[in-house]
Amino acid sequence: MSEARVPHRRLGVAAFVAIAACAFAPGASALEPQTGAATVAVAPIFKDPRAALRQGIQGYQNGDFATSVKALKYAADEGQPLARWKLGQMYASGDGVPNDHIKAYEYFTQITRAFDFDRSDPRERSIVASAFVSVGVYDLSGIPNSGVRRNADRAMEMFHFAATNFGDAHAQYQLARMYLDGNGVKRDGRIALQWLSTAADKNHVEAQAVLGNLLFVSKSSPSARRARGLMYLILAREAVGAKPEEQWIVDQYETAMGSASEPERQRAHEELGAFLKRRSR
Repeated sequence: MSEARVPHRRLGVAAFVAIAACAFAPGASALEPQTGAATVAVAPIFKDPRAALRQGIQGYQNGDFATSVKALKYAADEGQPLARWKLGQMYASGDGVPNDHIKAYEYFTQITRAFDFDRSDPRERSIVASAFVSVGVYDLSGIPNSGVRRNADRAMEMFHFAATNFGDAHAQYQLARMYLDGNGVKRDGRIALQWLSTAADKNHVEAQAVLGNLLFVSKSSPSARRARGLMYLILAREAVGAKPEEQWIVDQYETAMGSASEPERQRAHEELGAFLKRRSR
């Protein structure tokens, strides 16, 4: 199976643990596996789905992926969104398990199908939003050699739901790309710029880079618009550091800085100061 790139939000271990800590109150921990003869493997026993989720988190932190996956699968089968999300992440990237985009898609889809605004825990909504985006990305490209075919209409539905109901910047960026590229939808630069601006102002790095470049390179852009584009490129460049996968952002930044006039650079830095001031409030 060829790799499918899934640019959904990838929460790190610390964020994963923090969300899990908020998702359930302290209580009795998972029961330890029963002890048997040294040569006999005994299946782990969990007190309840949340106890299994806690054990899955602990196993993941400790690098004990066998224990983690067993516990997370139990919790996922019992309807825990965080367990489903984490398993989806792990299978999508091959993190502690074999890379399997079909399983990743299935776990993310379980989250989207089970979501109910009236009954959901607000503390889990960032995970739900991430799942909607992930399903949308898979639908947009399809998964080779599987029953998951390209479905741009469904991808649009997934992105639009997460963008409007959760205000998710990743979904907003994906919508912008669809309109910008004419991917499954009629190309519309005006709508694309609106979604890019919304995501960029939430510090979505790719959105800042794409928006900045569009504003800067447009032949009809006045100097003020070019300066604003340069500001977004500066923000994106500072955020990516030396990540090899983000070299395209570095290249766009360097090209823009090399062709910008001194007044445009000065105005860009002035706008950057105002932007950072607003963000700190």
